[in-house]
Amino acid sequence: MSLDMNQSSDTVKGKWKIKNLRWWMLGLFLLGVTVNYITRNSLGILAPELKDSLGMTTEQYSWIVGAFQLAYTIFQPLCGWLIDVIGLKLGFLICASIWAVVCLMHAGVGTWLQLAILRFFMGAAEAAATPANAKTLGEWFPKKERPIAAGWAGVGFSIGAMLAPPIIVIAHVNFGWQGAFLFAGALAMIWVVLWWALYHSPEKHPNLTREELALIKQDNEPEPPKLPFFKSLRIVCKNKRFYGIAIPAFMAEPAWAVLNFWVPLYLAKELGMDLKQIAMFAWLPFLAADLGSVASGYLTRVYVRLFGCTRVNSVIASSVTGAFLMLSLALVALTKNPYMVIILISIGGFGHQVISCMLSALVVESFEKNQMATVNGMRGSSAWIASFIFSLIIGVMADRIGFNPLFVAMGFFDLIGAIFLVMFLADRRSAAKTA
Repeated sequence: MSLDMNQSSDTVKGKWKIKNLRWWMLGLFLLGVTVNYITRNSLGILAPELKDSLGMTTEQYSWIVGAFQLAYTIFQPLCGWLIDVIGLKLGFLICASIWAVVCLMHAGVGTWLQLAILRFFMGAAEAAATPANAKTLGEWFPKKERPIAAGWAGVGFSIGAMLAPPIIVIAHVNFGWQGAFLFAGALAMIWVVLWWALYHSPEKHPNLTREELALIKQDNEPEPPKLPFFKSLRIVCKNKRFYGIAIPAFMAEPAWAVLNFWVPLYLAKELGMDLKQIAMFAWLPFLAADLGSVASGYLTRVYVRLFGCTRVNSVIASSVTGAFLMLSLALVALTKNPYMVIILISIGGFGHQVISCMLSALVVESFEKNQMATVNGMRGSSAWIASFIFSLIIGVMADRIGFNPLFVAMGFFDLIGAIFLVMFLADRRSAAKTA
């Protein structure tokens, strides 16, 4: 895609027009989600140090993780509805400002309970990321480009997790664990300023060309009315397609929670790695997840060209492919070789992001614009209910039975989800009939 700037013939009031501005806006959103994950994953990276400094047990740490996950679960539909009603720019700005301030406040905690309370508020604010993702795709891309855009958008959800280990460890070495939280919060505040200054909707953006606006609006999707929160929930819950998205999300999220919150602790406890060794290896699964995000959308084109799949079926087929790759996590139980463990977990990270990006694409494909953020928030809530439950199970069981049985379970969860995905969403017509 071309990202050069030109002064277009439709320059208005001296404003420069930017070619392919939709991809720049996606990049701005991607940067925000990257920062979101750096602030979020700072806890997991610092977990071994925090356990010593705050005198935490593994079970108490699970409650801190669970506090974030509980809030994330509850607030995703609310954040999604807020974004649908007041708009992406203002809605995401409010939430990002809150999570930035709360991250800064992490530096002042003295007990695990204080940390758990702050993580709850951070989870409530960061819950906006998932619904905002769907809203960005729906606002800025025509339908034919949304699977590819969803794949690139998903990069932000894993590149932040990939960058978090080296960034947080460097900040920790220089400023201590308190300084690491302050540094992450400062990054979030800088992005808030950029979002306020640079983001506008396509209809209001001064740098968007008339030609690109016509491309974005080429599907002639009507602008449906804004709905009250509970009415929107009722409409979504009556649609069986929602359950074809929500159930696979429920089955997929435990693995992502483990990558974000538990892998550093697993590497320290089971494989004896110190913080510097963790920083050397813990980012690799997220690099693989980045590659999975990008590959997912292009994989849909492969299924269309080779097998004649409809657009919906190509997205489903890409997601099912990711589900089979998740079997690699079950194999973690068979080895203690740290390099093989990282490789297997990385394959799982690749597979998970293929699934996650394609579920976002299905939300945008299957629901009206006035419900996209709400539905993606509800999808996220379904996912994080599983994440919350699984983290509490790990907290209780890991010290008793170890991590291996939990990795085996995660390896098969997504295949169960894939069954529901196919049952409720697969297009039974041929591509020719749906064209």
